[in-house]
Amino acid sequence: MPHAVLSRRRFSLATAAAAASLAAPSFAQSTWPNKPIRIVVPYTPGGFTDQMARLVQAGLQTRLGQPVVIDNKPGANSLIGVDAVAKAAPDGTTFGVVIAAYAANTTLYPKLPYDPRKDLVGVSLMGVSPLLAAVNNDAPFKTARELIDYARKHPGKISFGSSGNGSAAHLTSELWKSLTQTYMIHIPYRGAVPALTDLMGGQIQLFFDAPTGLINQGKAGKVRLIGVAGDKRLPAVPDVPTFIEQGFAGFTGSTWAGMLAPAGTPRDIVKRMSEEVARIIKSDETRAKLDAMGTFPAGSTPEEFDAFIAAETTKWGKVIRTAGVKLE
Repeated sequence: MPHAVLSRRRFSLATAAAAASLAAPSFAQSTWPNKPIRIVVPYTPGGFTDQMARLVQAGLQTRLGQPVVIDNKPGANSLIGVDAVAKAAPDGTTFGVVIAAYAANTTLYPKLPYDPRKDLVGVSLMGVSPLLAAVNNDAPFKTARELIDYARKHPGKISFGSSGNGSAAHLTSELWKSLTQTYMIHIPYRGAVPALTDLMGGQIQLFFDAPTGLINQGKAGKVRLIGVAGDKRLPAVPDVPTFIEQGFAGFTGSTWAGMLAPAGTPRDIVKRMSEEVARIIKSDETRAKLDAMGTFPAGSTPEEFDAFIAAETTKWGKVIRTAGVKLE
């Protein structure tokens, strides 16, 4: 066969192959999912993390055509559950939902059972909940500014609660102390419920917490809500101003929920899951539920969520080191 004819034939075959590769989806994408999907929640049922996972569960089952199972693996400040995700097969059948503690744990623990930079990849930031600050109804201050004035005049007289050492509530309170140059006493609790109980009883005077735990109590008049630690007000309590509005520039603190996957999970699967989560999170039905929880919907790309985690790790790492936060 003449050389010119052979060259043209090779060129045609190469061109056809290239066109086919562009037109057809990748192997992983075209066959996924063909098995049930597990979403690991590293906390007990009923909490914020569990609620966020279950918000997308039904939608994912419908859109992906496979059962989606929530697997609660609590313990060790989420390390047990996150480690289960990190060590799972990267085949698109296991994902995990984490909150702000995931970023803080990188600094809080000198040695983790997993490497957050090498063993896990972001899928999507699902939602962000700016923390609410509440004070006891009988406290001698009714606004954020009055609280600061009192704290400066009476160092150590104000006790603030948290849901545990290193929690978002604790670290946001430490950031608040640093920003306002005040001295207040930290009282850690084993969860938000006992802290809120003592706030209402007057044993502590201040409590930062996720909106889900405080909105109803504030509306019922059992505690006084004095500020939102975010850059905009919450639809569920529109009368409560942000701290930024009250003159405390740059003060933000939140919990958030996002989905992770084991490192090595095919990128097209990660991208597809990210897109599906975003569609569900941004739907009108889900938005209404998130509004009631005091959570702003996100729905990010994997790259955006990875960048968000890196920024949160840096921010809270600095707070932990400055305040000398230690786990007991």
